[in-house]
Amino acid sequence: MLGYVDLDGLIRGKYATSAKLKSWQEKGGAFCSVVLGWDSRDALYQNRHTGWHTGYHDDPIRVVPGPGRVMPGDGRRFHLVEYADGPGAALCPRRLAGRVLDETRAMAFTALAGFEYEFYVFRETPASALAKGYRGLTPLNPTTGGYSVQRMAVEDGFFSGLMALARQLETPLEAIHPEAGEGAMEFAFTPSEPLEGADRAAIFKAFSRAWGNQNGLSLCYMAKPLNGLPGCGGHTHLSLWQGEQSAFYDPDGEGGLSQTARHFIAGQLKYMPELLALYAPTINSFTRLAPGFWAPTGATWGFDNRTCSLRVVGDSAKSIRVEMRPPAADANPYLVLAAALASGLQGIREGLDPGPAVKGNGYEADLPPERRFPASLAEAAARLRGSDMARAWFGDAFTDHFATSREAEVAAQRAWVSDWELNRYFEMI
Repeated sequence: MLGYVDLDGLIRGKYATSAKLKSWQEKGGAFCSVVLGWDSRDALYQNRHTGWHTGYHDDPIRVVPGPGRVMPGDGRRFHLVEYADGPGAALCPRRLAGRVLDETRAMAFTALAGFEYEFYVFRETPASALAKGYRGLTPLNPTTGGYSVQRMAVEDGFFSGLMALARQLETPLEAIHPEAGEGAMEFAFTPSEPLEGADRAAIFKAFSRAWGNQNGLSLCYMAKPLNGLPGCGGHTHLSLWQGEQSAFYDPDGEGGLSQTARHFIAGQLKYMPELLALYAPTINSFTRLAPGFWAPTGATWGFDNRTCSLRVVGDSAKSIRVEMRPPAADANPYLVLAAALASGLQGIREGLDPGPAVKGNGYEADLPPERRFPASLAEAAARLRGSDMARAWFGDAFTDHFATSREAEVAAQRAWVSDWELNRYFEMI
């Protein structure tokens, strides 16, 4: 099986014979450009790269080098593909992350990344959830039980099954546990080279959903599927290194932070609001970013402070890192990686200072206007389109194309009559 990770983080692909795979590995292949011109529900949107005006041409692609991942079942292998050089490469999320990592190395750094995801599990199939209108779904657990050993013992087949799936796919998990909320879960991948980490995240999310469906469950990575409960984060941990030495650690610095780390944090803070569409890419993402629900509401930083956007974690050269908390579980891991890393590196280039760390409740921090998050996907898309930093790091083609894709998402939502509107206005207005 061959798969390409699109702008929304969905894997689009096809089954292929071993002969076809070998040909693509040796000579490259081609993929219909429509995957760069439709949304997560296969609805087309107007853009410059592809459309009726181009005849939905083929773009050249290449197989990511390596042996692939062993799929569940009979041992067939899954191989990622990415856009080869050409206009499609400018829009390809994996190629974009690769370019940012090239720039990281050009600045004499390497990076280490760790992704972690929150999600909800329901005793539903896709068909049964659709039939219920995605309301009144039966969660895996009838009540909340954050970190509950009892929950893990009762549902051992679920937890051990997911861990076994991760081992088979070579997307190893450090841990998985129940979170606060009925059916809420969280897992963390082992830290790795950043592009490998993003590969693992994209692959495991897709195959874990398939594994769940095969076992009568639905694993939901939506940013916020349930009212009144916390949403689902896709937190990303990053650190920079120079050889075997941590570039983030200074035993004499506040909290063990080096000046390089402070510049990195400051860059992430400065550019976070204008890059928010890459961290919160859906309409639903913005329902998660609310006070009191374990998600940040503005660009803040602190030491081991989960009310902040950036949480500095660790107390040694080996462990110190920055956790980026705004990304939702529905975000594309390659784009999260590219945005988080590029903004931090830009902070190093500019020699920025993050100011004092937040102590206490970050939701109560008095933020200047430039540190406040856009309130909607429409506003976030506009901020991204107008970002000089995004254009410098990601290119005009990508910045305009991704902003256009988010504007199309907003247009689709505006044309839809929601349950909330019907409940509020149908009878009394």
